[in-house]
Amino acid sequence: MIPLRPRRNRVSAGIRSLVHETDLGPERLVLPLFVHDLPTAVPIASMPGCSRLPLDGLIEAAREAHGVGVRAVALFPALADASKDHLATASTDPEGLLPRTVRALKRALPDLVVITDVAMDPYSSDGHDGLVRDGRIVNDDSLPILAAMAVAQARAGADVVAPSDMMDGRVGAIRAALDAAGFHDVAICSYCVKYASAFYGPFRDALDSAPRSGDKKTYQMDPANVREALREVALDESEGADWLMVKPGLPYLDVISRVRAATALPVAAYHVSGEFAMLKAAAANGWLDYDKCLLESLLSLRRAGADIIFTYGAVDAARLLAERKRGG
Repeated sequence: MIPLRPRRNRVSAGIRSLVHETDLGPERLVLPLFVHDLPTAVPIASMPGCSRLPLDGLIEAAREAHGVGVRAVALFPALADASKDHLATASTDPEGLLPRTVRALKRALPDLVVITDVAMDPYSSDGHDGLVRDGRIVNDDSLPILAAMAVAQARAGADVVAPSDMMDGRVGAIRAALDAAGFHDVAICSYCVKYASAFYGPFRDALDSAPRSGDKKTYQMDPANVREALREVALDESEGADWLMVKPGLPYLDVISRVRAATALPVAAYHVSGEFAMLKAAAANGWLDYDKCLLESLLSLRRAGADIIFTYGAVDAARLLAERKRGG
């Protein structure tokens, strides 16, 4: 019998590049950014290298990302408690923090893809993604608020609105509202498979958006479930979603793979704050090589089937990939 030797496809860098199965480039990456109304940056202790940024600092961070090939940013506003209320009314203010940020970014970088978060928690005094009434998250009464929020963001110039709230029916409500307002070309990136994960802690530190009471388990998914994820995919696709998000990323590679097999839509994965913070903490202790582990983590998300990756390491990864390309 002829001996089979898979190693023949690994013996040199040239051959390995020819049979390379999965690509990872900066055009696949989205950089999440936090913006606030203060005049200076405030570092986020649990996310080394990340800060809440003033508007001019955020534009500079976006310009830096764009300069290394990262074509998209996702915006998350950090509001003072005095600006929050039960109905999240600041979320639809055309002169609010997020619309002002979107307008400024589009003026500074017209080609940048600007993605905006649609959820009540950054604006809500309750800290939940939907409307709270008598201690319960009220699904259907949350939809008009989320739809109005999406329209306000589109009116400011957002290219993609990204509902992360996990309320049932919100994609259809947002699509109808956008179309009625004439924003037919604004895409919807639905966080259709968002788990009630313990990996979100640093993100909630960044936005001070932890629930003031209870938790988010009545609307975010049970980490034990994957068939439920496919049901969410089918529903959001039927309601008009343009991209489908799985969040978190690395603990749910199997889910990303199943979602990829179930849809023809682009699939996004979020390399979330806890995943990023773990790499940073391990590297600071000398336990891991941050650069190598970051690229390996992002490549695994691509290999599982993600077309788009949201990651706080987007600029780092883009620079590393450029260095690797020059060295190759």
